[in-house]
Amino acid sequence: MTVGPAVSRRAPGKLFVAGEYAVMEPGHPAILVAVDRHVTVTVSAAEGADVVIASDLRPAEVRLRRQAGGLAAEDGTPAPGGLAHVLSAIDVVGALLAERGAALPPVHVSVGSRLHHDGTKLGLGSSGAVTVATVDAVAAYCGLDLSPGTRFRLAMLATARLEAGASGGDLAAGVWGGWIEYRAPDRSAVLDLARRRGVEETLRAPWPGFEVRPLPPSRGLALEVAWTGRPVRTASLTGRLGRHGWRGSTSQRRFLARSDGCVGTAVRALEQGDDRALLRQVRDARRLLAGLDDETGLGIFTTGLTALCDAAEAVGGAAKPSGAGGGDCGIALLDATAGAEISLLREKWTAAGLLPVPIAITSTKESTQ
Repeated sequence: MTVGPAVSRRAPGKLFVAGEYAVMEPGHPAILVAVDRHVTVTVSAAEGADVVIASDLRPAEVRLRRQAGGLAAEDGTPAPGGLAHVLSAIDVVGALLAERGAALPPVHVSVGSRLHHDGTKLGLGSSGAVTVATVDAVAAYCGLDLSPGTRFRLAMLATARLEAGASGGDLAAGVWGGWIEYRAPDRSAVLDLARRRGVEETLRAPWPGFEVRPLPPSRGLALEVAWTGRPVRTASLTGRLGRHGWRGSTSQRRFLARSDGCVGTAVRALEQGDDRALLRQVRDARRLLAGLDDETGLGIFTTGLTALCDAAEAVGGAAKPSGAGGGDCGIALLDATAGAEISLLREKWTAAGLLPVPIAITSTKESTQ
């Protein structure tokens, strides 16, 4: 194994355009975009500890040593909270190295995030971005040259170990960038294979349900984003669906079929350059989420997210929550040449207590620099 000088890698955040909730089920599609706000991870040699983590979201470095049960603080206590995705990413790269007869060297991992506002997450997929960037940076520091597919799979393994229900859409956006159509793998099957056969074989094996492909960008629509000021942990909402008895129900099957149809039509609209059709599907995606919310009482639509969507419709756009809802961000698509309407939308959002967030979609090339 070759260990070189310090290595920096970054991964972009994401926004869902359509397909939330359905994408949690293996093989069901969603459309996502990668955005030009990133998490940057720099890996260098560590001294006096096996792993040192520094983050612009923490007041001090965290120094860890390998114990029988995994990484722990130097005094033997468990690793501090908030580092789970970084540690899992380090562990999965370390497991791959071990299977190849090498050992992970002591590493200093420095994390910087532009996916937060004054230390609070914006709902742009910060956990996914830090996982992808950490996998990429640690692997590169250790001399591993990862293909995009391998980078995604390692990040998915690191994530699924923590949250088996996570779709991985944020990881795919972080790896491939731009507009993508994404279908999640069967995470339970993947985790079972990794436990039985190891990381190396799991990386090479087929992953049931998984598919990702790039999509052409919208030709004439601007993406506008606003933050509600209320951070939400996605798993706290998605996990409640199981308690509602929704999974496996007739209602779920109906929702999945409608979501798949919406996403499929939106994909064709992008491929044909039909912006009007895309706007119709964004509106349909909003209605689908509203129907799910009415049926389950999850709280997908808050007062802020409803105001966000209504303001966009009032100026001729189409809008919806991005992701699980309950807070975080919402998106609006509208005519990119309608400068007055875009300005008015931002004013309406601000008046409603929402924070417009300057964001652009980032391509794969830009997201891997």
